[in-house]
Amino acid sequence: MPNKTLRFLFLALVALLLSPRPAGADAASPWVEAGETSVRLVSATRGVGDEATLSLGLHFRLGHDWKIYWRSPGDAGYPPQPVWDGSENLKETEILWPAPKRFSILGIDTLGYKDEVLLPLRITPETPGAPVNLKASVDYLACSDICVPYRVDVALDLPAGPAEPSAYAHLIGRFTAQVPGDGSAVGLELVSAEAAEANLLRITARSTAPFTAPDLYVEGPALLRFDPPVVRAGDDGKTMVLDVPVDGIEDVEGGIEGKTLTFTIVDGKRAAEAKLTVAAPSGAAPPPAAAPMPAPVPEDTTSLAVILALALLGGVILNLMPCVLPVLSIKLLGVVGHGGGEKRLVRVSFVFSALGILTAFAILAGALIALKGAGAAIGWGIQFQQPWFLAAMTVIVVLFACNLWGFFEVRLPTWISDMGEGASHVHGLGGHFLTGMLATLLATPCSAPFLGTAVGFALSRGTFEIMAVFLALGLGLAAPYLLVAAAPGLATRLPKPGRWMVILKQVLGFALAATAVWLVGILVTQMGASGAAIVGACAVAMAVALYLHHRRPKSLGKIGGWSAGVLAAATIAAAVLADGGGTTRDPTKGLWRPFDEAAIPALVAEGKVVFVDVTAEWCITCQVNKAVALGNDEVLARLTGGEVIAMQADWTRPDPVISEYLRKFGRYGIPFNAVYGKGTPGGHALPELLTPDLVLDALDKASRP
Repeated sequence: MPNKTLRFLFLALVALLLSPRPAGADAASPWVEAGETSVRLVSATRGVGDEATLSLGLHFRLGHDWKIYWRSPGDAGYPPQPVWDGSENLKETEILWPAPKRFSILGIDTLGYKDEVLLPLRITPETPGAPVNLKASVDYLACSDICVPYRVDVALDLPAGPAEPSAYAHLIGRFTAQVPGDGSAVGLELVSAEAAEANLLRITARSTAPFTAPDLYVEGPALLRFDPPVVRAGDDGKTMVLDVPVDGIEDVEGGIEGKTLTFTIVDGKRAAEAKLTVAAPSGAAPPPAAAPMPAPVPEDTTSLAVILALALLGGVILNLMPCVLPVLSIKLLGVVGHGGGEKRLVRVSFVFSALGILTAFAILAGALIALKGAGAAIGWGIQFQQPWFLAAMTVIVVLFACNLWGFFEVRLPTWISDMGEGASHVHGLGGHFLTGMLATLLATPCSAPFLGTAVGFALSRGTFEIMAVFLALGLGLAAPYLLVAAAPGLATRLPKPGRWMVILKQVLGFALAATAVWLVGILVTQMGASGAAIVGACAVAMAVALYLHHRRPKSLGKIGGWSAGVLAAATIAAAVLADGGGTTRDPTKGLWRPFDEAAIPALVAEGKVVFVDVTAEWCITCQVNKAVALGNDEVLARLTGGEVIAMQADWTRPDPVISEYLRKFGRYGIPFNAVYGKGTPGGHALPELLTPDLVLDALDKASRP
């Protein structure tokens, strides 16, 4: 196989590996620009399936400091109002309203949204299973220093066919989770409302966790104006009394007593809604004025500097995680290959390895930024949910193994390889650069202490934070390379390469082959055994073809080389064609029952402790946790003793429900475990790495009232 062909094949595979898949534009209308705003329709599914109700969203993006309004806008403004004239196979629509924010300017209070909001839509077709063609004319008011009314037309056609999740399912799920419910899922309860004085409403609220900075929005007759509440806390901070001044009661026939109003309480990321009938004054003394609640605080006051420090430390620890261990073979050869070499060349080659790591992290960050902008679900290691990625990684790892066995040499473009072809007994500088990139890609299915916190912070923020945190992670992972670059004597004092190194290369090649077997094993859960077998067979045939190329005769070697290229492409093509099919592991077998977040509050109310495990076949750290902690005899006895309900969520393939569940805890990667009980009704998140004692302590804490 000519060097030019191999070079093209290798670089093409790397490009394919790092290219994000299309976001699925068929489930979204084009953006419609109007002044400082943009509007579109998105769907959670690519087809209508047989569903009686479809989940869509009216998605707004707003310029800096511009806002639109909630269903009850407050003292001014009006909410978005879509009209669906011209739509086909549409029976009815319902808008769900995420919890708004309060904006106060010179005593004028309005409720609405800034920056970005998606209004979830529940669409009911006339004929389930038939195509739905949606056309909406949307009137809305956008305000900054001035207010501008807009009208835009959006349209989206949903074809008949399977209701497969679209790239926008996570986006819709994220904003749907912000729609206030009855409060039971987040530990909030609106207890009562009474007319405490002539122009004052007194509302009592309770929480399972201390309130932080609650606000209350009241909806009632149009003649009434409700001011911001004066909030007073009980002794434990879990009971609130909110006094709401009301203007215009004298204009309401019969006054406010006996009227049913809608109340929405918001406390940070938690919200609850209830309809309460206003009772007559109870005669109870008002709460003391000495304990007003503090003003609202930002949702997340963690400084970027602290997060960057955690990311750096997490990247260093990531070197010790099981996912990175297969790459140690290439790292080790990079060190021993410098035995007896020049310190200058050692320093330069290891700097290039570090640059490879940092470049890979920058590309990953860029891909995640692009996917987030397109509305796709993002997270640490999500590429391991894609069969095409696993197949491409299988090809690359097998190529590296064949290279270590001496079946072929990878020659990079001259401008890279000539920079240091003589600098190493193993690779040129370009080879060290690619080694760093491979280390990064194989590290992504692992988690480490501090890594989850840093990644969760980054992925919930903007472009700058994502890029900064990922580069800090890369710097941590590159730390061993930079250490050798700073002290090259660590490598040059080793024995000079000889036959012993040839044997070592062959042994470590088998370590990489074992990594390829692991990747194919993950594919079994994604594509089914037959699909994974095809990918594995193509990879083995590719290695055989490269071996024939290495052994010659010339004609057979040439055929073998070209065959390797064809087989490499076939390996990835098999995974792409099979994407979306296959089987997943049945979580009901053995210990685990299927994950059901909605059932958790009822189980806790019955006195049960619920242990949630979010896992995936590609997550090695998850498997380590099971072997070290969850498989421990004492832990296993607790989980199967009848007092604990063990739920498992399988994230091997993309699942917007699981993505949204992780987001509620500020997590965007796995492993993730949480324990619920009377002592921790809102859920207690555990660290990424588990120990038996840590799990047992969490179960004990949850079981105590």
